[in-house]
Amino acid sequence: MIAGMHAADKLSADAQHKSFSASAPQPAIRMQRLSQLTHRNFLIATHDALATAFALLASFYLRFEGGEAFYARLPLLLGILPFFLAFSVVICFVFNLTTTKWRFISLPDALNILRVATVLTVALVVLDYAFIFGATSGKAPVLFGRVTIILYWFLQVFALSALRFGYRYFRYTRVRRHARTEGASATLLIGRAADAEVLLRGIESGAVKQLWPVGVLSPSAADRGQSIRDVPVLGGIDDVEDVIRDYAGRGKPISRLVMTPSAFEPEMHPEAVLMRAKRLGLIVSRMPSLASGDVPRLTNVAVEDLLLRPSHNIDYARLEALVKGKAVAVTGGGGSIGSEICARVTTFGAARLLVIENSEPALYAVTERLAERAPGAAVEGRIADIRDRERVMRLIGEFKPDIVFHAAALKHVPILERDWSEGVKTNIFGSVNVADAATAAGAEAMVMISTDKAIEPVSMLGLTKRFAEMYCQALDHEVMAQSPGKPRMRLISVRFGNVLASNGSVVPKFKAQIDAGGPVTVTHPDMVRYFMTIREACDLVLTAATHALTPARPDVSVYVLNMGQPVKIVELAERMIRLSGLEPGVDIEVVFTGMRPGERLNEILFASAEPTVEIGVPGIMAARPNEPPMHTVRRWLAALEEAIAKDDRATIRSVLKDAVPEFGSNAA
Repeated sequence: MIAGMHAADKLSADAQHKSFSASAPQPAIRMQRLSQLTHRNFLIATHDALATAFALLASFYLRFEGGEAFYARLPLLLGILPFFLAFSVVICFVFNLTTTKWRFISLPDALNILRVATVLTVALVVLDYAFIFGATSGKAPVLFGRVTIILYWFLQVFALSALRFGYRYFRYTRVRRHARTEGASATLLIGRAADAEVLLRGIESGAVKQLWPVGVLSPSAADRGQSIRDVPVLGGIDDVEDVIRDYAGRGKPISRLVMTPSAFEPEMHPEAVLMRAKRLGLIVSRMPSLASGDVPRLTNVAVEDLLLRPSHNIDYARLEALVKGKAVAVTGGGGSIGSEICARVTTFGAARLLVIENSEPALYAVTERLAERAPGAAVEGRIADIRDRERVMRLIGEFKPDIVFHAAALKHVPILERDWSEGVKTNIFGSVNVADAATAAGAEAMVMISTDKAIEPVSMLGLTKRFAEMYCQALDHEVMAQSPGKPRMRLISVRFGNVLASNGSVVPKFKAQIDAGGPVTVTHPDMVRYFMTIREACDLVLTAATHALTPARPDVSVYVLNMGQPVKIVELAERMIRLSGLEPGVDIEVVFTGMRPGERLNEILFASAEPTVEIGVPGIMAARPNEPPMHTVRRWLAALEEAIAKDDRATIRSVLKDAVPEFGSNAA
């Protein structure tokens, strides 16, 4: 076919076509579509009616050669024609021809044209049989005849297609001419044919601008020597330098390189491609995955692209069912994790959102962003410190949330090793305040964002988070005991590792060091961490909440996100250096500074005493609670509160060691 389809309209068309299905929409959907018809749709319906009239009259005239037989049947044909045209308009609407934009007509529309022509042809056959059985002496027993009906089918297909595809070709040529003449950069595409074809459609439709594709480099040998939408496949990915030099020698220099999602597969060695492009002076962009139906757009290559870790498939319908129409509260809503949770719950249809944040600039930024991107939700931002029990109880009690996400925390490991009493106040007592407030407000669930450092902790961050987990587990068990066999509130903890580009992560630090010319500092050559994107982590947190609220697993209260394969920090640093077009050890030095207090080389996902549970949800594992009874936890809390008031650090450490005896056991 000739030109591309704008991805947004393609998504709409796919929703109408349901792949290539011709089944009629449900009555409610059909009525909704009828109410949305525009002046343009009525013009299309008029065109289709005239096309049908032309096809029927022309087939009749050609069959009977305009002779006496034609004029003998003409009065009867003209009597039937208005009813047949009305029927044809209905059939065209049912098969989506009336509502499809001509600019983006494609194979599904061509198939629907064939279906419409076939249905109308069958209707003529039925009419013919009706005339045969109803014929009386002296009248023609057949109105149309087989030859007329066959001619009609071909003419109907032509009449419905000609203007549509003619207009499509006209728009295609205009867009291509403008793309080539209006300062577009000569561009080389990297990736498999399927990915390149999506981007080429976006360029042809005008969704992606300022690019003029001159060729494709594909890793698949089957693509070599072929063309994709008139753009040749010039070779494999290793041929990038030869192709660039060849075009430069012909006076057609290539200035830009676009990497599609398949170009970032491990076997494609994307870092090598980036370094070559940098040496050749090319601008490098990437096309994100279109799995979610996004409009094609180009972005800069990010470190997330080089982690070479497949993302989990998220059941978005499940997440929408969790929050749609509900009231949600998020503590720490101005932080990197909290703000993304706010964005996701509004995306999935939360009716009301309470953002609790103790940083005024962060609160202002997140509420402004939400007001712009989620105007349908009632967003309320409140300044509060989760240590202030009275204020937290009042805010959450007045808001009465259905779900509370507790993301507020102090989480920088070296800082908490120095000022660890502050970690106790925020991560332990702040979490207790939020859990108690959510319980008192009658919430359905409270989800605490925890960390993989809480497992057999060696740092104050991990220790305080593990204690907070224990309190939530004990409270969850206590609530269950108070209302056995009835729907009840759930209190769960979700652990995950490092989140790329979050506040305090190594990625912004490495970027700043590279921009400054180095060196890039890494604590230890064998340091290994799990990494995940902010979006994926937050979606899996929501998914864990959906599982916790099902009656199938009341014994599960700790969820662990599957972080994939761990990444060596030194390798991450080297990838980021190459991402900048530089060579590690040559252009930028990597320096090892030694492990910091509270660090360990390898993070673990489960404690040795925690039995794991398979919950059947991709990307999430779980553990059964392994907590002491609530009266013991409250005794520890009372001792901690008294020691905090006296600044008795020895007692604080003793109480925490008593509560989490495995603390420090894996320090090596």
